[in-house]
Amino acid sequence: MTSISLLKLTPIFSSSPYSSPFSVGTKRSSSRRYLLISSSFSPFDFSITGQSYSSRPNSPPTGADVLVEALERQGVTHVFAYPGGASMRIHVALTRSSIIRTVIPRHEQGGIFAAEGYARSSGVPGVCITSSGPGATNLVTGLADAHLDSIPLIAITGQVSRTAIGTNAFQEIPVVQMTRPITKHNFLVLDVQDIPRVFKEAFFIATSGRPGPVLIDVPKDIQQQLVVPDWNQSIDLSSSFISNLPTIPDETVLHKTVSLMYEAKKPVLSIGGGCLNSSLELKRFVELTGIPVASTLMGLGCFPCSDELSLQMLGMFGTVYANYAMDQCDLLLAFGVRFDERATRKVEEFATRAKIVHIDIDKAEIGKKKQPHLSVWADMKYALKGINRILESQMAKLKFDFSAWRMELNEVKMKFPLIYQTCGDAIPPQYAIQVLDELTNGNAIVTTGVGQHQMWAAQFYKYNRPRQLLTSGGMGAMGFGLPAAIGAALANPGTTVIDIDGDGSFTMNIQELATIRAENLPIKILLLDDQQLGMVAEWAHQFCETVKPHSYLGDPLEKDKIYPDMIKISEGFKIPAARITKKEEVRRAIQKMLGTPGPYLLDVIISPPIMSQVLLE
Repeated sequence: MTSISLLKLTPIFSSSPYSSPFSVGTKRSSSRRYLLISSSFSPFDFSITGQSYSSRPNSPPTGADVLVEALERQGVTHVFAYPGGASMRIHVALTRSSIIRTVIPRHEQGGIFAAEGYARSSGVPGVCITSSGPGATNLVTGLADAHLDSIPLIAITGQVSRTAIGTNAFQEIPVVQMTRPITKHNFLVLDVQDIPRVFKEAFFIATSGRPGPVLIDVPKDIQQQLVVPDWNQSIDLSSSFISNLPTIPDETVLHKTVSLMYEAKKPVLSIGGGCLNSSLELKRFVELTGIPVASTLMGLGCFPCSDELSLQMLGMFGTVYANYAMDQCDLLLAFGVRFDERATRKVEEFATRAKIVHIDIDKAEIGKKKQPHLSVWADMKYALKGINRILESQMAKLKFDFSAWRMELNEVKMKFPLIYQTCGDAIPPQYAIQVLDELTNGNAIVTTGVGQHQMWAAQFYKYNRPRQLLTSGGMGAMGFGLPAAIGAALANPGTTVIDIDGDGSFTMNIQELATIRAENLPIKILLLDDQQLGMVAEWAHQFCETVKPHSYLGDPLEKDKIYPDMIKISEGFKIPAARITKKEEVRRAIQKMLGTPGPYLLDVIISPPIMSQVLLE
């Protein structure tokens, strides 16, 4: 579905599918300006908006029924929901839905990480539901993770009845106040008639401008109350919210960007998660200019890593040649990035020879850490479309020639390739990932936990499309990989989904093996098992001049044995598993893992510790 229209008092919504069916009312008057709405990425058919999808009882619906129908009207087909006393009515209503598949995680954190995996891999909001109290507080890490990585998410929490709020009732937690700093917006529903409007607004906010998580707290008595819903309510957003959404890019500024490119001798692109929805436009831009491309962790796949112009990942764990390009360039085109310290190290020493053009959908990021010479506050997709249009109109008159610069970078690539150590027949973890990349033709969706394995997965698997690497970037939340794979598998049926995990991260949400088995999801788990918190041990060795400060995860009484036994654990969840300890076993074992129907765990024992190194020296 593609539709673009110009309206008054309507913002650019980051290619949001939730804009066009709704009218926007502002609480305060604001000046009129022409802004762009696009539903070009919408997977939904809004022509059916207004119909009731679920079979309802022959009585007025309850607030919980209206809540479920509100989800259906937003195109929701999956929710990750763990029941409890304050959310039970929602679950009863969900059983009557013929549209929504309810997936029960084995922990609320697993549920929100699964919702993130769904959203990260599909681009549409993931939805999770929990009860009040500990159910709600177990969402906090996931909300913070989605907030830092700009992931559209709807988190619904049950709450005690309105009359009990503020009385320290059983499992009463002020989740709205707790989560306000780590959500894009949150709601406490105090009137059952507000549910249709609140859910419209929540999805709109989650996907507008820079995406992010929205929390909706629904008291138990609101869920039980009978209501005749008004589905024609308009969303009602403050003028300050509207004013913080980007407008159509200024053609004058785009022309200045092109002029800087013509003046440059050594330009380079740095792309981040802000380019996820503009991969086609980005590839066309590189085709027109021949400018090399480096990526942040969140931007991997927006431009194909296997392309000859790709410098792969920059930063602390990036390639030598990507970081060389940052240091030597005379023009840095920072597209959809936030100059995170893992990418820049000391930001004041980053790209000091370059003029910087920063394009971002969030104006708060522009100049926050690195002052650009030229800034463009815009949705990356529309900025690139505008730049490409200018370039195409000038092709006959002006040509780019950065061949000498590309040759210089290719020489650095040849001199400092990505390498790793080997030791006899021990398995280098990087080798296992290379074999996985080869056997999947680089087409799998990869999730990771956080640690050394996360960086090896970023370095040695070649991502060629956006939303292919799902990882916790800004938050660095261990335990992310396994539940995120659940969401990705449900959002992308028929696509190979692989969790590349470490034993430390894996055990944090190991209970989600039960969810995988219950849902019969064909998720493959490549477990890089070194019996330690590898990144902690490496950093301690590198920066603290010590070894393994409380990072050993094995059995201290029997250090010569593998502990815990991941094979027995996996088999306890009725998931087939195998263990390998030698390099010669890797290819055959991965082939078997990929060829086995349903879920599978491959425990790859990596040793000795000297090979457990991710920082590039």
